[in-house]
Amino acid sequence: MKVLRLHGIGDLRLHDEPVPVPGDGEVLLRVTAVGICGSDLHWFEEGSIGDAGLAHPLVLGHEFAAVIESGPRKGERVAVDPALPCGRCEFCETGYPNFCKATRFSGHGKDDGSLREYMAWPESALFALPDTISDVDGALLEPLGVALYALDLGQIRVGDTVGIFGCGPIGLMLVRLAQLSGAARIIATDLHPHRLDMAAEMGADMVLQADTLGSERAAVLDATGGRGIDVAFEIAGANAAVETAIDAARPGARVVLVGIPSDDRTSFSASTARRKGLTIQLCRRMAHTYPRAIALAASGQIDLAALASHHFALGEYQQAFAVAARREGLKVVIQPKGC
Repeated sequence: MKVLRLHGIGDLRLHDEPVPVPGDGEVLLRVTAVGICGSDLHWFEEGSIGDAGLAHPLVLGHEFAAVIESGPRKGERVAVDPALPCGRCEFCETGYPNFCKATRFSGHGKDDGSLREYMAWPESALFALPDTISDVDGALLEPLGVALYALDLGQIRVGDTVGIFGCGPIGLMLVRLAQLSGAARIIATDLHPHRLDMAAEMGADMVLQADTLGSERAAVLDATGGRGIDVAFEIAGANAAVETAIDAARPGARVVLVGIPSDDRTSFSASTARRKGLTIQLCRRMAHTYPRAIALAASGQIDLAALASHHFALGEYQQAFAVAARREGLKVVIQPKGC
């Protein structure tokens, strides 16, 4: 089978390797669609993410759908949870498996991900896809799960004004989720005009071109009569966006930081946040969101297909990662079938 491994910064290579043999509790999966995530780009562009570095040629990919190829569920189309918590620690037992320190994660550390034709993965982490959800949509359920978890942290109330700072796929999903949650007004910012166009299509009432200086802050405050926004989501992974979110927030607001900074540092003006008494919440992956994500997609309440802007075969990985790295589209998807 074909397997794509990252050997170093920008150094992806396609290999021929044996089809894996499932272990206890695992099934063989034929991977059908893989989304390239911002965290995959950290690995590709920096050889690391946060404090985790590249220890061996790693198979990236944690947003994916597949078909089960072994066991009683053979032939079933599934979305795959890339996180495998221990299930026994304090955090797992109290409903926060995303904080489990023993978590294995597809495409991270020692665990190879899904940018390959076949892989073995625990059956307990597989969620059946209804016929109304395509393989590509199934791959986007993972980022939708992250967006849902961030939404939960934001605690939007009906009638709130919500700010989305960064309109990549997760930010765009949050635009729609904020609308579904009863937000009275949604203001979205991004550096890229095509993402702002999609934000408007997803339900944003106002879109603002961002820059690295945060000059859009004044426009956000002006649009809210100087009051500021009730809930802010930062999904850009840039300190300029964090500063803008905090500056644009009203006193007592909630600010949810979802983005992952390249240099593993997040900074902002402490005096501004302190004087406003802001609640600043950091988003760590997700927890127990797959059933909700599947229900939203299956009911048509969120259009995942509209976010999959580019499709490539596995053998076209160079073009796929180049497009993703240039932030040309929205979600870049690799479909390993036929390589």
